[in-house]
Amino acid sequence: MAGEEPREPEHARDNERRRALERRRALERRRASERRRDDERRKESERQRESDRQREAEQRHEELRTEAERRFRESGGARRDRRRLDTPRIPTRTFHPHYDPELFGRFAETFARFMGTARFIAYMTVFVIIWVTLNLVGIYGLQWDPYPFILLNLFFSTQASYAAPLILLAQNRQEARDRVQYDQDRDMNVRTRADIEFLAREVASLRLAVGEVATRDFLRSELRSLLTDLEELRNDGDGDHVSADTAARPGPSGGQTSRTSRSRGRSGRDGSP
Repeated sequence: MAGEEPREPEHARDNERRRALERRRALERRRASERRRDDERRKESERQRESDRQREAEQRHEELRTEAERRFRESGGARRDRRRLDTPRIPTRTFHPHYDPELFGRFAETFARFMGTARFIAYMTVFVIIWVTLNLVGIYGLQWDPYPFILLNLFFSTQASYAAPLILLAQNRQEARDRVQYDQDRDMNVRTRADIEFLAREVASLRLAVGEVATRDFLRSELRSLLTDLEELRNDGDGDHVSADTAARPGPSGGQTSRTSRSRGRSGRDGSP
């Protein structure tokens, strides 16, 4: 009709909306792919750091094992393991008395442990009382150590001179065991710390992965937005149909208006007002 602007076809607007939706979805897909690439690069760097830490831990463990073997060889470990069949015995031509250090060390520890008990003190007290009583009373003329008990003092001095080295030997063995236990605990702590760090990184990666997963609320919001777009498209289509029907349908005074306009046109051609 004259005086009305040309209306854009409905399918053109639908195509424009579809293209806008496609562009938005393509942008979202591109962003999601970029996030996935960033996550993959981050995970790859974390795996590289973890492999470096494991390599360093293995190198440290190898160094500790090498150091322990060197100390074992320097301390005469081959001689201590002569009872093993896979260790060749070292031939010697010396005539000094031979002893088993391990057996002697166990004896020293047993002796030192016994000296630190109340039973040893009780036995020594009973022994001293009997010794002094017999030498003072002199039963049947037996007084092998009269007062001032020089033989008893010599016995105590000899006992003290032997007890001190035995106690020191037991302490040295205990210190060696404590050192080995300390090294093992330190290695265990290093491995435990590495495991804990690995688990922490795994938990962090799982959290990041779970954060990228589409949740129920996200899907609902997307469906609502799509439903809103569809309703807008449908409302726009219904409005276009209604406007077209209104323009095509004549009003209640449409016939009279057309007749009046035709009569005015004839009077204008005749020259009458």
